[in-house]
Amino acid sequence: MGALIDASSLIAAERGELDLARILKEGPDEEVAIATITASELLHGIHRMKGGVRQAQAERFVNRLLDQLPVMPFDLAAARVHARLGAELGAKGTSVGAHDLIIAATAVSLDFAVATHDLRSFPRIAGLTLRRW
Repeated sequence: MGALIDASSLIAAERGELDLARILKEGPDEEVAIATITASELLHGIHRMKGGVRQAQAERFVNRLLDQLPVMPFDLAAARVHARLGAELGAKGTSVGAHDLIIAATAVSLDFAVATHDLRSFPRIAGLTLRRW
């Protein structure tokens, strides 16, 4: 089983709140990647910044991540899982953010866990394996 790293963990690493290099080095020998929507979230955050040193630092950090980590696409297999998970959540009257549902569907379709620093939405999704990072 691999792991998709959620933006919350990557942002925590960028802020120095999480030692991502240590986790990746000492963690289980498995594939670690990010979902395409996570790449978009990180890049969107850079574009929202007003320039200056902070934006330049964040851009360097994100570009290093994008160079080092595989980016897993939202493909037809993930779309099928997304449709099923969305319907199951809707039937229970449970909501999950659109991006989190895409990340979860991508992970489930790949038989990956989601490594996250934020446990608000993901625990609501049945069948999703989580790692608290």
